[in-house]
Amino acid sequence: MRRPALFLLTLIPFTVTHIATAQVHPSKESLSGLYPGAAYSPYAQRAFPSRPLWGDTHLHTAMSVDAGLFGARLGLEDAYRFARGEEVVSSSGQPVKLSRPLDWLVIADHSDAMGLVTDLANASPKVTQYAQGKRWSDGMRAGGQTAVDTALDLITNFSQGNIDPDLLADYSPGSKGYASTWEKVVKAAEAFDDPGTFSAIIGFEWTSLVKGNNLHRNVIFRDGAEKAGQVVPFTTQPPVGSTDPLELYKWLENYETKTGGSVLAVAHNGNLSNGLMFPVDAQYTGRALDASYVEQRAKWEPMYEVTQIKGDGETHPLLSPDDAFADFETWDVGNLDLTEAKTDDMLAHEYAREALKTGLALEQRLGTNPYKFGMVGSTDSHTALSTAGEDNFFGKHAGTEPSPERMQHPFTKTDKGEFKGWQTSASGLAAVWARENTREAIFDAMARKEVYATTGSRIGVRFFGGWDYTEADMKSRQPAFIGYEKGVPMGGDLPAVGDASAPSFMVYALKDPIGANLDSIQIVKGWLDADGNTQEQVYDVAWSGDRKLDGSGQLPPVGNTVDLKRANWSNTIGAAELGAVWSDPDFDPKQRAFYYARVIEIPTPRWLVYDAFRYGVDLPADAATTLQERAYTSPIWYTPKA
Repeated sequence: MRRPALFLLTLIPFTVTHIATAQVHPSKESLSGLYPGAAYSPYAQRAFPSRPLWGDTHLHTAMSVDAGLFGARLGLEDAYRFARGEEVVSSSGQPVKLSRPLDWLVIADHSDAMGLVTDLANASPKVTQYAQGKRWSDGMRAGGQTAVDTALDLITNFSQGNIDPDLLADYSPGSKGYASTWEKVVKAAEAFDDPGTFSAIIGFEWTSLVKGNNLHRNVIFRDGAEKAGQVVPFTTQPPVGSTDPLELYKWLENYETKTGGSVLAVAHNGNLSNGLMFPVDAQYTGRALDASYVEQRAKWEPMYEVTQIKGDGETHPLLSPDDAFADFETWDVGNLDLTEAKTDDMLAHEYAREALKTGLALEQRLGTNPYKFGMVGSTDSHTALSTAGEDNFFGKHAGTEPSPERMQHPFTKTDKGEFKGWQTSASGLAAVWARENTREAIFDAMARKEVYATTGSRIGVRFFGGWDYTEADMKSRQPAFIGYEKGVPMGGDLPAVGDASAPSFMVYALKDPIGANLDSIQIVKGWLDADGNTQEQVYDVAWSGDRKLDGSGQLPPVGNTVDLKRANWSNTIGAAELGAVWSDPDFDPKQRAFYYARVIEIPTPRWLVYDAFRYGVDLPADAATTLQERAYTSPIWYTPKA
């Protein structure tokens, strides 16, 4: 075990260039040259973020058609009020409040059919004149399980491309109603944006579904109403929209050209794409991957949503059989609407770690790594409530808000399989290392990939890579100074040097102040070997207690203090902080590689345990009742000299 002295998580001022090239390179003067500085206070004359900024890149309100059909009644204002820490009443009539406010929020309502849900609720003749519209309006107005079934029916028809185009015409780009709806989205963000305190970031979800296979992206703007209000969102339904990500990239390019603004996209739920999310040879369209594809994807998608309510997407036990923590909140039954069952050959094109490895091979083949992304978590809640805590989980949609029965109700069930209600994950959150709490600073941190994901806990993590970190560097109460001075932060590129034997990495983590202690820190390495094959290895680098690695190099479990009957646990095991300086013992300077840190908490109860305790109901016999929350940092990449 290596445990540093108590430290402060600090950062230095920076400037950022274009999204595709942004990376922090602070001058020596801004680091050691001014520290402790002319002033007595080491914090004077500089702007140091003392903590990561916590947020959600993926929240839906009642304005999303599926959310509204599921029974959501909370709108844009409710979502912002809740995220910034106010108490609200949920769609099911229950008071709810976050334990701590978020620092920022992206409301990412679906761009397709914006405004439709309002007319369905009001039984407007604009929708009831169509058979589908009348069926969905009647179902939505009936409420309860009927509304839930109606929402699933709409989602299935949408994913299969079977919605009447005439019905969609009034709720698509080019119509006055669509423009008016987007205007409401932009105005709400402007009203709640409070620079320095809370950032309301404008965004939407481009919901590409190819026969039920998930290719969704969230689009995030750096800009306010002046620029974002000049456009309307891109959609997927023909004839206006497209399900092809290349068409989305064109839209993003056109936005920046037209407005002078900045925008990016974040993919999510590759685990529900049935092998389409991370192609190796060709897209689902049949178009071969070429230099243009990899360059465009690398430019527009600097982040990936690696964990959320519909399962964790870091890796899969069949892809990482030697990783004891690989089977975590796994959803591997089929595609999004369960119209097609999952097969094992699809998995390699669905998970973040495998994609990071694949990216190394594609870079060698095509010159650009299309999967060079940072990692964030988010909720994908369709309740207008960004709840990611196991003890405060308000479900995926209004029909799964807290109730005695919710864990027993299937999330989706077809003849191809079932996503069980209790399998829904409370995950996750996005942490951003930004200099200030503004749209611009947060976006710039995303663009340079200085971000990390958690499954809901607010673990503080810093991760640096360089060539000459030492154990003494971890003893500083200001390790960020040394981190930047000697290397690069998470999301960065480690420059090759001729005389270094191996890179060294400095990683440190603090527990969530009101959460569970830490079990361990691991560094995950992926590389491209001499034969052109991708490889991976997980290294334990810091851990709590007096445990020793066994003969096979495995760390014994930390233990388990969870009391299932009382929905409780104790911090009598684990550590409040962990850190280490680690050097890669297997480094080959000729091989492309990446490294990211994974921080693991001690076991705690899953949300259904709290349900069972609070409602006095039994737990499902086959349900997972505990979990070990975790954080995933963005990687640091090493590229050999040409």
